[in-house]
Amino acid sequence: MLRLFHTADWHLGHYLHGVSRQLEHQQFLDWLLLELQSKQADALLVVGDIFDSANPSSAAQSQLYDFLVKAKARQPNLDIVLIGGNHDSASRLDAPSPILNALGVTVVGGLSRDDQGGIDWERLVVPLTNAAGEIKAWCGAMPFLRNADLPSSDQDGDPLISGMKTLYAELFAQLQQKAGNGESLILTGHCYMVNGAVSELSERKILGGNQHALPIELFPDDIAYVALGHLHLAQRVGTHQHIRYSGSPIPLSFDETDYSHQLVQVDMSAGRPVETVAVKIPRSVQLLRIPNGKDFAVLPAVIEQLENLILDDLPIEQRPLLELRIRLEKPEPGLRQQIEEAIAKLPARLLKISTAYSGSEKSLADMKIEERLEELQPFDVFQRCYQNKYDRETPEVMNALFNELLESLQGTE
Repeated sequence: MLRLFHTADWHLGHYLHGVSRQLEHQQFLDWLLLELQSKQADALLVVGDIFDSANPSSAAQSQLYDFLVKAKARQPNLDIVLIGGNHDSASRLDAPSPILNALGVTVVGGLSRDDQGGIDWERLVVPLTNAAGEIKAWCGAMPFLRNADLPSSDQDGDPLISGMKTLYAELFAQLQQKAGNGESLILTGHCYMVNGAVSELSERKILGGNQHALPIELFPDDIAYVALGHLHLAQRVGTHQHIRYSGSPIPLSFDETDYSHQLVQVDMSAGRPVETVAVKIPRSVQLLRIPNGKDFAVLPAVIEQLENLILDDLPIEQRPLLELRIRLEKPEPGLRQQIEEAIAKLPARLLKISTAYSGSEKSLADMKIEERLEELQPFDVFQRCYQNKYDRETPEVMNALFNELLESLQGTE
């Protein structure tokens, strides 16, 4: 049997409205070290978005490398595979790979090519062994694929999807050449699949936009398990139990407050379907949204809920992070003062006040919500600038070209 842990979207170095998440990430990593050991895991797959940005801080990088050293010190035979995501710089992830390879850690930040432009497939095919050192599975470690990575195609239909199919088909063929009897085949992917549930405030639109969903036919039937990253909500793809997003280990926006964060424990035995178990990740810092969900409430109702909160008196860095969503009939000059008075003795950290104005002709769905610039993705800014200038939606062709330009710039980090 082979037991692997599937996790993704760590986003080390993340800040939520100016507040560092380093403590929460460290507590997750400390918990993960214990889980790997207590559950006797044979392999750990981290499927993309290791860091929150292509230029992570030294603290975020130290957090990753400290974890890797501790994990290998505690479990020398543990196979660790790190995959680049759309938030990561492929070259930055790949740079320390000679050192990490010597440690027993495989890093695939992006596709590597030889002088003739051919892909180094050998680098993407990773053996996974059990505690006795026996190869039990082969992992096709496919990183996030940018438009520049995709081959041109003469096939009819969407060139992006046909390019993805071509690359995955070649990787699958490479896996088949390596695998012996009874050895399982695994694929990774950092992408958006058909019908995936998206958290709009924290997941970048990738591969031409999240509307550019990839079909399940990307993965051959002979694959025992597909470990996916990018979507922060843990979920299976359609009805397929063996094709899963692990989700992020901590909530990365207030929209993710109610997510059940987890990693996926995958047990593989020759000739049997894989068994998956969701391992819940404890939350070290609470995120609170008042009112809960996506609704807004009038100021008196919000203040009443604040006054009824019962919270433990924790150290400042462990206190809950708070967002208030307030519906106003007109501008309220004393809004912040009233809120600060209501939370003065509350052991919580106020991160955001979202306001919406409701008029006689507007429903809640039409309300204009105040947003801070740092909450907007580049694609959102582009669309709003275009709409402001031309008073119409951006054409799909321009959306695709902008995303291609953005991905090419991210790839040069």
